[in-house]
Amino acid sequence: MAVSLSTDPRFSRRLVLTPFRRRDSDALHEAVTTSLPDLHDWLPWAQLNYGRSDASRFIRDSMISWRDGQAFDFAIRLQERPTGHAGNVSVWFVSRSYRIGEVGYWVRSDATRRGIATEAAARVLQIAYDELNLHRVILRIAIGNTASERVAEKLGFLREGLLREEIKVKGQWLDHTVWGLLENEYGRQPERYREWVEVAAPSV
Repeated sequence: MAVSLSTDPRFSRRLVLTPFRRRDSDALHEAVTTSLPDLHDWLPWAQLNYGRSDASRFIRDSMISWRDGQAFDFAIRLQERPTGHAGNVSVWFVSRSYRIGEVGYWVRSDATRRGIATEAAARVLQIAYDELNLHRVILRIAIGNTASERVAEKLGFLREGLLREEIKVKGQWLDHTVWGLLENEYGRQPERYREWVEVAAPSV
């Protein structure tokens, strides 16, 4: 049976996370192309010829995956700029039987160093544990991507090991570290997340 997850926006202290719609393709394309010099180093899909058709295809696949209960992608938007695209954050199933999921995120280059990735990922962890009832969430981070490692550390993830030659980027195999957070670890440290996510949703 497909997992049902509400498509309502989710709010945090500064952000609103929304499922993708077809009308988001231009904003997504602009954010990716603006950030390609950075994204191209770590993400296999961030090709230098990334075009509007790639953005449209991602959104189409994202809507299908959401409908089928496989993966849940959110556009990250600043509440002060609700039509701008600050990045993506996602949660998806690794194992339904064992309630294991994975979270991924990226933030556009001109919005980094502001804690946006940490805040968005913290909000998605609420969804992972409270709405999807996951037992364990993992992150996979390419060796050398220190910004993403800092996010993992802030959110209380533990580095668990090394995945050798996990993904091929720019023709080279990249090793990844794997980080894990269990539901009881998440539940024991509400103070860690409160500064990002404990806010009332604004009136809409």
